[in-house]
Amino acid sequence: MAKRYGGKFSPDGGGPEQGADRPAYHGAQVDPVGARSNVLFIPPVILAFTSLNDGATGLAAGLIGAGSLLLGAWLLRDGLKAEAAYNARKVARRPGIPRKTFAAVLAGIGTAVAAWKAEPGFVAPAIFGIAAGVLHIGAFGFDPMRDKGMEGIDTFQQDRVAKAVDQAEAHLAAMADAVRRAGDRQVEARVERFTIKARELIRTVEEDPRDLTAAKKYLGVYLMGARDAAGKFADVYSRTQDREARSGFMMLLTDLEESFGQKTRKLLLDDNTDLTVEIDVLRDRLQREGVRLDQG
Repeated sequence: MAKRYGGKFSPDGGGPEQGADRPAYHGAQVDPVGARSNVLFIPPVILAFTSLNDGATGLAAGLIGAGSLLLGAWLLRDGLKAEAAYNARKVARRPGIPRKTFAAVLAGIGTAVAAWKAEPGFVAPAIFGIAAGVLHIGAFGFDPMRDKGMEGIDTFQQDRVAKAVDQAEAHLAAMADAVRRAGDRQVEARVERFTIKARELIRTVEEDPRDLTAAKKYLGVYLMGARDAAGKFADVYSRTQDREARSGFMMLLTDLEESFGQKTRKLLLDDNTDLTVEIDVLRDRLQREGVRLDQG
């Protein structure tokens, strides 16, 4: 009877860690920049091309309107990404620049300029511009306007965490970019799975900045080493297709994933231990005040 091939690093798994793995889609992130925002890059191109034969004044107005619409579409992309990062975290600062709001204003200006080309004056362009801005906000909303989960948190410590998180995310992004050069889909998928595990540790540190000292080596030194290893692997494998180099890199990822997972569990366990101690201290204090608590 035929037997399906499987191995430690085969797509279907079979490695020692496979049974403990979560589904492949666990932790997967949907790109916040969808077709609705990408389509906004089309109007400025059309406006610029249709202004080529409108004379100097028409061309200048068309280019100003196209530039405004293009900058607004670009700001909207960044605003959607910033909003997605804000929503993904339990503790987050509001975006420093209200990109989506600025994008709505620029969309209104660009639309008003385009309307002025067709119908010079003030009233019609103003109506079209305001309508475009309102519809933009209705479609994409405002930027997050307040910090989330920041009550009672030391802002200096939170700033240190933010810098460490930004550095860690930069290492993960560089790592993903490096392995793409290797042209191996299974390695890319394996790096993505490690990225999910690393981000679990990142989120744990974000939610409790006190964990930064314990996790700083993981978010800095270890991720930097993983990034450098990914770059060296991509350089070697893209030239030689060396299976031994591939196997060694995959084993490194397995070791790193297990190490990051253990560190995350330890931090969560320590948090639970601290909570248990606080509850016990509170219970003793209440009992000294004559308050009886149900032990069940």
